Amino acid sequence: MPKEDQEEELEVLQSIYESDECFKEVNSTTFQYRIGDEGEQMSFLLEVSWGEDYPEVTPDISLDAFYNNHIHREIKDDILQRLKKQAEENLGLAMTFTLIEWAKENREDLMAKQLEILENKRIEGEQKAQESPERQVEQVTGNKKEKKEQLTKAQKRRLADRTDYKGERPRGWDWVDVVKHLSKTGGGKQDG
Repeated sequence: MPKEDQEEELEVLQSIYESDECFKEVNSTTFQYRIGDEGEQMSFLLEVSWGEDYPEVTPDISLDAFYNNHIHREIKDDILQRLKKQAEENLGLAMTFTLIEWAKENREDLMAKQLEILENKRIEGEQKAQESPERQVEQVTGNKKEKKEQLTKAQKRRLADRTDYKGERPRGWDWVDVVKHLSKTGGGKQDG
């Protein structure tokens, strides 16, 4: 009986979502649906997999796709818990469409905390940008040894060409080339 129900639900899903670019049939028992616009911070990829006894048992619901790496673990857990509750309420029925539509309708509510986390990170980033560079270095390094900047061979070669054996630039390295300057400004013979 579950096999017949699955075949029937598969046909229904294919007919409903055939032209929907957000829907992907991974195989005859696993489906993915992107909730929200691609690349948007509030979007996520929902994966529903049917077991042998589905729909008599709840499907496996997952948010482990690489696409969801931007979502905080706590938010993923909350979404999964709420989707599993919806699945339990629909036990014995074809529920994949119901779960996808429920997630679409409740996306803003499901991802509300994600917005808070993103806003907090943005504010922290702005605060760090306003701090002095010395303070930022102290925070980053803490009690750890400060890492030296790694240079490529070409960068080392250019640096060596511009410095003496102590690593210092020669006196007057930033002075204007006096001869070149005078030739351009016409500081030649003066009439007397």
